[in-house]
Amino acid sequence: MSHISQIQIDDRNLPPPTPEIEQERKVAMFDLLEENTFNLPKRDDRLVPNGPYAVNLSIREKRLVFDVNSEVGEKAGEFHLSLSPFRQVVKDYWAICQSYYDAVKTLPPSQIETIDMARRGIHNEGARVLQERLEGKADIDNDTARRLFTLICVLHFGG
Repeated sequence: MSHISQIQIDDRNLPPPTPEIEQERKVAMFDLLEENTFNLPKRDDRLVPNGPYAVNLSIREKRLVFDVNSEVGEKAGEFHLSLSPFRQVVKDYWAICQSYYDAVKTLPPSQIETIDMARRGIHNEGARVLQERLEGKADIDNDTARRLFTLICVLHFGG
């Protein structure tokens, strides 16, 4: 299995991120680059450059775009995913994150833990949706899917 060695997020058309969103983004990018699994399956009709890969994530025409190149800049693939399957889980994820950020400031640890468990559950659901949407396009493990889902949330909700 190969991996992502570089990740870029095209956020040019987004409002400036809140401090919480910026922190989520930084952590997800750091964790993703530290350890991930990302492999483009071979196809009969084309040669696929081997990884590691440089990935650019963007939203174009209401679609999530993965632009994938080899480390030396050779085009490896580009796939466009509908945002529709992500909308509700992204919305739920940011709502529970906001509850979590608020809870950390005022609630006891037991209540924070309960909210964090719910947040992890929604995060896992988003990762599952991403893995399903990437089926046949890219093979990723659960941890990679979770980190990429966080970056999709950043793109989806911006600031």
